[in-house]
This record gives sequence, C-alpha cells and structure tokens, in this order.
Amino acid sequence: MNHPFVDYYEVLQLSPTASIDTVERVYRLLAKRFHPDNAETGDVDKFTEVRQAYEVLSDPTLRAEYDVKYDDNRSTMWKIFDQSSAHDGRENDRRIFHGILSLLYIARRRQPEDGRLGTVYLEKMLGCPQQHLDFPLWYLRQKGLV
Repeated sequence: MNHPFVDYYEVLQLSPTASIDTVERVYRLLAKRFHPDNAETGDVDKFTEVRQAYEVLSDPTLRAEYDVKYDDNRSTMWKIFDQSSAHDGRENDRRIFHGILSLLYIARRRQPEDGRLGTVYLEKMLGCPQQHLDFPLWYLRQKGLV
C-alpha cells in the first residue's frame, strides 16, 4: 500500500538543517504536550505522528534515507510552471507569486530569525527557470511583500 508522504520536519516544526540535539529537544516538548496522559492537550494521533517523526529524524541512517525522499517530494510538490500553459502569462505569474510567498512563509516559520531563500532554491522548488522568476520577484519587491 502506498502511504502519502509525511513531512516529519513540519510535524516537529523544524528546519531540515536542525541538529540532532534540536530534534530531541523539540520532540520532548511536543511529546509532553500531545501525550495521551495529558488531560488538557493530549492527542493520541498527534503523539504517534510526533513519535514517528522523532524515530526517523533522530537516527542518522534513517534521516539520510528520509532526506532523499524529502528532497524528491518537495521538488515534485512545488513544480508550478507548466510549459503547456505558458501562453497564459497572468495565470502563471499568479501561481509563481503564490509559490514564492508560500515558500517564504514556510522558511520564516521554520527559522523566524532568518527565513531568506536564494533564487537557485526557488528555481528548484518551483520548477521554473530564473527568467520566469525575475518579474514576479521584482513585482513582489515593488509591492513591499518581499
């Protein structure tokens, strides 16, 4: 059976570059919050999900295997530029605007002090070449959104 991909970094609200120590600290905090014995915030499903994320991300071998799948999934998930619809420039711009803002939101949420993203990363994640990002980035800067 093919299970949907679960973003364990999102489950633990961590950056993919988080250290093992950080993974453990965040896990302990979330496990305490969602443990079924916690009368106020206990949640069996969420606790199980947090535990699974910790088991994978705290083991260097499992984490390395997971990171390969994670990178593949993120590249596929964010590909928004479809060559077959290239004639509709405004619709593509709208999708690219949304994609850029979504990626920046996620980056800032994971690293509140420094949520910057480079153009190469945006190209990879959005699946579109730099020349298709130039105008949307300029526009978002002009509007003060980035």
